[in-house]
Amino acid sequence: MAKHETPLLDQLETGPWPSFVTDIKRQAEYRHANKDKIEYQIPVDVCDDLLGILELTYIHKRTHWKHGGIVGVFGYGGGVIGRYCDQPEMFPGVAHFHTMRVNQPGGKFYTTEYLRNLCDLWDFRGSGLTNMHGSTGDIILLGTHTPQLEEIFYELTHNMNQDLGGSGSNLRTPSDCVGEARCEWSCYDTQALCYDLTQEYQDELHRPAFPYKFKFKFDGCPNGCVASIARADISFIGTWKDDIKIDQEAVAAYVGGEFPPNGGSHAGRDWGPFDIEKEVVNLCPTECMMYEDGKLKIYNKECTRCMHCINVMPRALRIGDDRGLSILVGGKAPILDGAQMSTLLVPFIKVEEPYDEIKEVIENIWDWWMEEGKNRERVGELIKRQGFQRLLEVTGIKPDARHVQEPRTNPYIFWKEEEVEGGFDRDINEFRKYHQR
Repeated sequence: MAKHETPLLDQLETGPWPSFVTDIKRQAEYRHANKDKIEYQIPVDVCDDLLGILELTYIHKRTHWKHGGIVGVFGYGGGVIGRYCDQPEMFPGVAHFHTMRVNQPGGKFYTTEYLRNLCDLWDFRGSGLTNMHGSTGDIILLGTHTPQLEEIFYELTHNMNQDLGGSGSNLRTPSDCVGEARCEWSCYDTQALCYDLTQEYQDELHRPAFPYKFKFKFDGCPNGCVASIARADISFIGTWKDDIKIDQEAVAAYVGGEFPPNGGSHAGRDWGPFDIEKEVVNLCPTECMMYEDGKLKIYNKECTRCMHCINVMPRALRIGDDRGLSILVGGKAPILDGAQMSTLLVPFIKVEEPYDEIKEVIENIWDWWMEEGKNRERVGELIKRQGFQRLLEVTGIKPDARHVQEPRTNPYIFWKEEEVEGGFDRDINEFRKYHQR
C-alpha cells in the first residue's frame, strides 16, 4: 500500500517510455520488503516520501526543494550537493536528501563486484536510488541524510579506493570516452589524459575557487561520444593531420552492394541500394570529395574531419596516422547566456606525456578567467564578453584562419595602434589631408 496518493505522477507511467516514477516505486517496495534484513540508516520510507513531495510539486506547480547551503565532507568543498525539502513534517524521509557525486572510472568500465559493493553501501546509508550517469559523467547517488555523509565518504575512500566527484564552482569530474581501449577510431588515449589531469588538478576539483563550474571532456575522435563540444568548457577532441586512407576495392564493394553501409546498422530496414553520390559525396560539408571512373577522391586540405564518410564506409575509409587532438573552448548548456558550442583554439597538438603543452593552455585560461570572470560566468561567456582575441592574448596562441567561425561576422583579430609601428598615425594623417583638399 503506497504511503502517499500520487495520481499526477501515476500519469507519467502511462506513456510509451520507461518512467522514473516506476523506478522509485520499485525501490520503495524493495526497501519495505528488506527492512528486516538491512539496518537502514535513513528512514525506510524515504522513496515513498520522495514520491509524495514530487506529487505536491505537481499540485502546487512550484518546487518544494530548497538549497541548504554548504554541506559536504571534511576537507572537500565539492562532491556533495546539499538538498532539503520545505515540508519536513509532512515528508520526514526527505527532510534531508543530499546527492553525492562519485568520480566514475575512466571510460565507465566497471566490475560487477564494484557495482554490488556500491549498491550495498547506498542501500544501507542512502535511498538506494542512483543515476548512472549524470551529465557530468559522475556516478550519482541520490538522497541521504547529513549524518551519513562522512560515513559514506570513509567507506568509499578506505574500502573501495574511490573518490568523490566535483560540484559547485570548481573543476567538475573529467569525463572521457572508451578511447583506445575499445574504439578503432580513437586518435589518442583518452583514459590516460583524463586520469592524468584528474590527478593533477585535485585541488581544483575538490576546493571550489572558480567563478563558476568548469568541465573537461575527452572525445577520442570527431564522432564525439561524450558530446564534449556541446558541454565542456575545454573539449579535447581527437583528430589527425595527414590524409584519410582509402581502400578503393572496398569502395567498389560498397557501391556494388557487397558491404552494407553504416556498418550494417540499417539492417532490417529497406533503404534501397547504396548511392555513394547521395549518401557520401553530396553530404560532405566542405565538398572536398568526388566519385568518378569508379574511384573516390578526397581533397584532404579542405577536409574538416567530420568523419561522416568514414562512418558510412568504415571498411573503405580509415583515419590518418599522424594523430593528436584539437582543443576547443567555451561549450556550455543554456543557464545564463544561452547554449554555446566550443570554439576551436588549438587546431592540433600531439598527446604526449607529461602533457605539459596541454596543461599550459589550461592554466593560462584559468588565470585569466579567475581574474576577469564574473560570479556564475562560464569561460565561454567571458570569451563572448571580452572577445576571442583576448583569449588568444592570454594563451599566447597566434591568430589562425581556423579561429574564424563565420567570415565577416566575428573577426578574431584587430590591429592595435602600438603594434603597427607608426603606420596607423601615417594613415590617419593622409586621410585628414585628403579630406582637407
